[in-house]
Amino acid sequence: MPAAVRRLGLAVAASLAGLLLVAGLAMSWFLNRDEVRASVEAQIRAATGFDFVVSGPVNVSVFPTTAVTFEHVGLRGAGAADPALTVDELSANLRLLPLLLRRFEIADLALTRPRIIVKRDTKGGSNWTPLVQRLAQTVKPGAKPDVSFSEIRITDGEISFRNDGSQTVENISDVDLSLAWPSISRSFAATGQFDWRGERIDGSVNVADFVAALAGDRSGLRVRLSGALLKAAFDGAISNGASLMAEGTLTADAPSLRSVFRWLGDTLPEGNGGFGRFALKGRSSVNGGTIALTNANIELDGNTAEGVMSYTSDGRRTLQATLAADALDFTPYASAIKLITSGEHDWNRQPFELYTFSGLDLDMRLSAARVTIGNTRIGRTAIGANLRDGGLTLSIGEAQLYGGLARGSLGVTHTDSSVDVKARVQFVDVDLESCFGELFGFRRLSGRGKLTLALDATGASPFALMQSLDGNIALNSRDGALTGFNVEQLLKRLERRPLSGAGDFRNGRTPFDQLNATVRIEDGLAKIDTMQMDGPNVRLTVSGTASVPSRDFDMKGVASLVPAADAAPSFELPFVLQGPWDDPLLFPDSDSLIRRSNAASPLLDAVRNRSGRDAVKSAIERLTGKSVTTPPPAADAPAPSQN
Repeated sequence: MPAAVRRLGLAVAASLAGLLLVAGLAMSWFLNRDEVRASVEAQIRAATGFDFVVSGPVNVSVFPTTAVTFEHVGLRGAGAADPALTVDELSANLRLLPLLLRRFEIADLALTRPRIIVKRDTKGGSNWTPLVQRLAQTVKPGAKPDVSFSEIRITDGEISFRNDGSQTVENISDVDLSLAWPSISRSFAATGQFDWRGERIDGSVNVADFVAALAGDRSGLRVRLSGALLKAAFDGAISNGASLMAEGTLTADAPSLRSVFRWLGDTLPEGNGGFGRFALKGRSSVNGGTIALTNANIELDGNTAEGVMSYTSDGRRTLQATLAADALDFTPYASAIKLITSGEHDWNRQPFELYTFSGLDLDMRLSAARVTIGNTRIGRTAIGANLRDGGLTLSIGEAQLYGGLARGSLGVTHTDSSVDVKARVQFVDVDLESCFGELFGFRRLSGRGKLTLALDATGASPFALMQSLDGNIALNSRDGALTGFNVEQLLKRLERRPLSGAGDFRNGRTPFDQLNATVRIEDGLAKIDTMQMDGPNVRLTVSGTASVPSRDFDMKGVASLVPAADAAPSFELPFVLQGPWDDPLLFPDSDSLIRRSNAASPLLDAVRNRSGRDAVKSAIERLTGKSVTTPPPAADAPAPSQN
């Protein structure tokens, strides 16, 4: 470009700048500020449909910036007692070129420290309905726009949502937003940041067809929310006919679900882990106060499940779900409940950490191919969970557990300081060693069988639950063994040599073909009504009690050697079983053994009959194999009476 042309261009630009400067100065002298103010107020009223009330000073600036600034402004709906919006300072920037032609057109609005109140009455109406209706009229096709501004900026604002129907209030503070007003295009967008419940959130909303959305017709919608605790996004469409409806893809993820619940005002049970990493993705459908998810994929603590979900917030909050998973690990959640102390010799006496979801109802059906809870491995499982009014009920449709199947229900109800537990469970064809070991901490019974439990308990700790335990237990077992005792060997030895001593037989096992038992439990004391064990050569019948809180036995019974199934016992021995569950002691009846001994039986009779001196002497000679001589009376002893 030649130098002369550049100099000419600079001269023209300088001339235009000078003209604008002169025009600005001239306008600042001759412009009617009251007329500017009135025009701006009229445009805001026309745009919002609200009464525009100014209780503070008004400043009209023409040069170097062209703006009208109102202080202490309120926007109030017709007939409303309280304003829907109050602003410490509202600035309306004007377009420069129309201003030269004495047309006062707002370019954008800036609201500093606004306080926005959104009220929803019991009928579903809102104090912002006039604004929505006004916008629907002004932005529809063919309508003459009353305003021309395309942006609204909010700085340091506050928003209060009040729902008279649910009696809830939510406050959002430190709001910094930029709203792209649809004066030029049909879309609407809002981007910015705000604080909600102490967390800073970055958010954006984009409505593809704002005109259609205001008319209640279908329009594209994109929402993004991002914070340190939670990220969520929605891509789909929205309409607002008879009720709000939306369809699209919903995604959410959080590093800690426990932190999200705490942030939302709920509390999850504390423990050594669980309720950590969370992710959700699914096809969502919103209809009024109900959100439904189909093709949902949920991840929690490494567990992944797929299915359908729905959430309803009309009145009470209700969550329903049907989910299926390949493998689930519930170990982190079960770690919060410790029934046995670390030494496994006593029930845990620490009080339960009681939690309740007072406003949430849950109805969930869950199926999995494999389930892990600590050291317990469960196969194919189908369960239902129902939570209502703080009471949780687990329904076990099927669970491949302990090598067999488990069915039944478990109910837990939270009271002021304790929990009520009701268990109705049946274990069919299960391995008794693992079943009794994990349920009761008793590992001296093996075999397969059927176990039926009907138990109720109330308490603030596992130990307190065991103290109040009531109910019934029925056991039918086959092809097993009583480990820790070799009853057959003990009986055969004592049959041959009754006084040889019992010895220690607690390291063997006693096999059985059938074992049947019925137990009644009252206040933690288990009373054995009937218990009979039939083995190849041994029969045991037992009665007595077992204390569940102290985990010990106090029972007695009869052990019999049976040569054949239908034959009479060849040897019977009463016994007593006492001591802790994990290491009880067996005491054979000594009186029975002495009577069985040919040598000691006369001695026992003689002891009971003090006048039988000859019988005692004979018994001693038999035992010792030596002749016993009766010592003569002492010399100074008185002579026996001749009478």
